Amino acid sequence: MRYPLWRIGVFLAACVAPVWWVYQAWLLALGPDPGKALVDLFGQGTLVLLLITLAMTPMQKLSGWPGWIAVRRQLGLWCFAYVVLHMSAYAVFILGLDWSQLGVELAKRPYIIVGSLAFLCLLALAVTSNRYSQRRLGARWKKLHRVVYAIVGLGLLHMFWIVRADLKQWAIYAMIGALLLMLRIPAIARRIPRLKGQKTPAVIKA
Repeated sequence: MRYPLWRIGVFLAACVAPVWWVYQAWLLALGPDPGKALVDLFGQGTLVLLLITLAMTPMQKLSGWPGWIAVRRQLGLWCFAYVVLHMSAYAVFILGLDWSQLGVELAKRPYIIVGSLAFLCLLALAVTSNRYSQRRLGARWKKLHRVVYAIVGLGLLHMFWIVRADLKQWAIYAMIGALLLMLRIPAIARRIPRLKGQKTPAVIKA
């Protein structure tokens, strides 16, 4: 395994946030409704990890260090783990595990449908993130995993719908997401190696 210490560090860093949030909720330090706060934190954590995952390829292109790519799959799987925690917290603290209320929630809050679509897309990427799927799907694997760009849009729309009263934090995520997607445009991607003095242009891939 390449870069074992780096991989372990990323693993531990990804573990810290959910453990700390749950601990804070246990201490009632997340406000009057710690359950809802956990739902929001896990959701934001998912979006942040998604953006960090997308940043790995540009970072590798800019720095030339392969270690960024070495943890990209791990970060993607952590992103899926966070969205599972997000949905689990929603089921426990918002629905109270009363699934009969789900239809009412969907009618009142359509952004849940948008979030569910993003979850299904992340599920597809998580299930096919292994090397067996890469070999089995061949060229289709890259096409499938480009759905991550749509997931960014769905995640941002989901958050926008929730925090419409205060868009400052959302705007930061949206600008970062837009920048990372722009770096996938071939005409822009070909310029990145020149920033490091490299002679051979390369197109950033998903």
